[in-house]
Amino acid sequence: MSGNVWEWCQDRWHDNYIGAPTDGSVWETGDSSARVLRGGSWNNNGQNCRSANRNNNSPDNRNNNIGFRLVFVP
Repeated sequence: MSGNVWEWCQDRWHDNYIGAPTDGSVWETGDSSARVLRGGSWNNNGQNCRSANRNNNSPDNRNNNIGFRLVFVP
């Protein structure tokens, strides 16, 4: 999950993981309307292109280094 574009996550932005769900579910609670972006993009250096790299932005932000990943859960 890294390298080409920042990838949107459904989770709302929080400064830390205190109170985060422990079952893998989406973290929808919180005051922030910003969503989590992960992974870095083609215009970041290699050190920042990793899934642990996280950032945030407004969900209506659009540019050429932000994308998304579809996940199918049967």
